[in-house]
Amino acid sequence: MASFPVEVLFGIYLGVLTGIVPALVSWTFGFIFKYVTGVTVPAFGVVVLAVAIAGVNGGLLALNDPTFTQSANQVRLTVAVVVVLMISLYAHNAGDKMGAEFPRKLSLRKLTERTLSTDVIELAGGRGQVRVTVSGEVGDMEGYPPVPTELRRELREWSAAFPADVPVVELETRVTDRLRTEFDLADVAVTLDERARATVSVAPPLGGLSKRIPPGKRAVSVPGLLPTGTARGDEASVVTPDRTYRGSVVSLRSDRARDAAAGAVAGPPLTDAAATPDGAAAPSLAPTLPVADGGDGRLTVAVDAAGTESLLASTVDHLLVRSRGTRREYELLSLLRQAGDRIRKVTVGDDGPVAGRTIGEAAVRDTYGVTVLAVRHEGDWRFAPRGSHPVAVGDDLFVVGKPDALAAFREAVA
Repeated sequence: MASFPVEVLFGIYLGVLTGIVPALVSWTFGFIFKYVTGVTVPAFGVVVLAVAIAGVNGGLLALNDPTFTQSANQVRLTVAVVVVLMISLYAHNAGDKMGAEFPRKLSLRKLTERTLSTDVIELAGGRGQVRVTVSGEVGDMEGYPPVPTELRRELREWSAAFPADVPVVELETRVTDRLRTEFDLADVAVTLDERARATVSVAPPLGGLSKRIPPGKRAVSVPGLLPTGTARGDEASVVTPDRTYRGSVVSLRSDRARDAAAGAVAGPPLTDAAATPDGAAAPSLAPTLPVADGGDGRLTVAVDAAGTESLLASTVDHLLVRSRGTRREYELLSLLRQAGDRIRKVTVGDDGPVAGRTIGEAAVRDTYGVTVLAVRHEGDWRFAPRGSHPVAVGDDLFVVGKPDALAAFREAVA
């Protein structure tokens, strides 16, 4: 008869040999039950199942070698059973944990999701950020006029910082929105690589000035000393010797920026076309600024139609920018962030549970824990939509909620 340590070693060897199949079965049952039903298989059931399967394995070993049961004593069998139970319970716990963490819904986008290279991520204020730059030539969008040379040059030199903790698809959407807003483009297509280099195709602005003028207003350009920081959308006062005209800023350009742009471009000046109908050269396409850098320049304001002629016939003494008070929308964003909520844009996909239904029928708030703040359908906005508002494929939903709830809602809807 072998010594006690040798019998223990034989028992461990026998337990590992006969415990592989029970462990695999235990892991499978634990994973499937947790993933499908969310229920954990009781440990007692795992013990009974593992012992039964191990007994079958031991019986097969005995049939293959009859001396197996004759030479095995109580110590060896006891150690083997303990080893089988330990392996099976560990495998069951691992399968149960994996079933709880495994995503419930897999999508092609999730499997092929691109990520940014860690080399381009910078730390700023404790958070990672990435600087997006335009790579290569700026392409034209099919069906639109070609992009002016000056605008193409500005786009090639454009760069901006964005948070690095968002998927590349979401980052492409943010870059697209930033370019469309900053340059007032009709359409933008952006593709990012792993080093945050953007391949851009754009459509030039179509009716950029006219669509920013409210009904009943007229746009008038006046020269003057531009206050530093003036931007489109600000409320300005144009002071003349006779009266003061009030209106919204729709465009502005400083002489300093115009001179710098003219000096940076070599060769003949950039023009809208070769010549005007009377043979004179067309005006230069010097870009307008999103924010004034101060100094002399020209300001275009939308004033009442009745005061257009008198303003054109007057001399402008100075320009003033009026206070618009506290921006309530920014206060709302600050309060939401303090509460741990975030706002995200989600595009409705073809196979999502929201497409073709109303917000109330989809039970967005009860099912996903998010609230729809606005819906954009083919360029038309609907703020604070009611439960009867329909949602179609391709609509942009602006929702607010906790980050985990927003991620789950995006995964289900998009």
